[in-house]
Amino acid sequence: MNNKIAIGCLVQWYEVEMIEDYLISLRNAVRRVSPRRNVKIDICLNLNEDLEKLDTSKKSMYEIETKFIDMVKEILGGCHYIYWKTEIDIYTIADYRRSFNRQYCDSADVLMWGESDSLLPEQTFEVLDMLHSNVETPKYVATFGINKMWDDSWKPLEHPDFTDKPFIEGDTENWWSIPYTMNIDEMNLINEKVEDLDVRQITPHKFNGCGLVISSEVIRSGVNIPKSCFFINEDTAFMLMMNKVLPDVPQYHFKNILIVHNRKHPQKRNYILGEDNDIYIDKNRTNHDWYNVANEFCKINNANLFENKKSYTWEDVWERIK
Repeated sequence: MNNKIAIGCLVQWYEVEMIEDYLISLRNAVRRVSPRRNVKIDICLNLNEDLEKLDTSKKSMYEIETKFIDMVKEILGGCHYIYWKTEIDIYTIADYRRSFNRQYCDSADVLMWGESDSLLPEQTFEVLDMLHSNVETPKYVATFGINKMWDDSWKPLEHPDFTDKPFIEGDTENWWSIPYTMNIDEMNLINEKVEDLDVRQITPHKFNGCGLVISSEVIRSGVNIPKSCFFINEDTAFMLMMNKVLPDVPQYHFKNILIVHNRKHPQKRNYILGEDNDIYIDKNRTNHDWYNVANEFCKINNANLFENKKSYTWEDVWERIK
């Protein structure tokens, strides 16, 4: 590798039973490059319970943290990683990714947003190193091929094996569908077929946060997730900021390299007080009043990002639901 790449992932304590596959896919990708130290891995375990509460009849927080640390040490041994934890305050994916961008943009050439329910292609760091070494535009974002999505606006990003498949709401049986949980071997079978990379430019910008690649020059130019994005929809907020500050930045897309996003992973929400693992994941989340209000307020904040209007915060969420 000629360039340095930083990849960061926030892991919520209730995701401890799910994170192993992400870590294995990350290790597999790092093992294909040299020197391995050029891939800087940042992992944060969030132990805060201000939102979801731990059901201590099922597991203790000590057991969760110990299991996670042991897993990271075993799987990522030989990789250049930093593990840290937070537990004092609410710490969301927006908080983490905003901080990650700021922290690593001066020590790495390329940034990548990891995601706890994702699987990284084995080719990840090889192709990102190649891209950064060959592009004539130091400021860019990049994306990988994704599964079949819910509307045609996502077609430019869909992997060729997925894009002509039907979208079936709630389908857990077919490998191309959003609720299907794909494993590493299935992903590898798809990506091993690649002989020639299909790299395209996508206009206008279109991406989600899973596996988003950002050249550090974009962050150093002032683009980041705004503080008004305090919970989720941080990918949209980042895209809005980029479109405002750097509207002509290219988006390079590895069309025929699949990244897996297991959005409905059955192990995504474990040991949460008052939640039933047999209930659909989205139903468990929306059963919390704070989730629905915070989601609504983040969408409003994004819509008003460039308007002279109030930005909602967690304090407004608690005021609404009390």
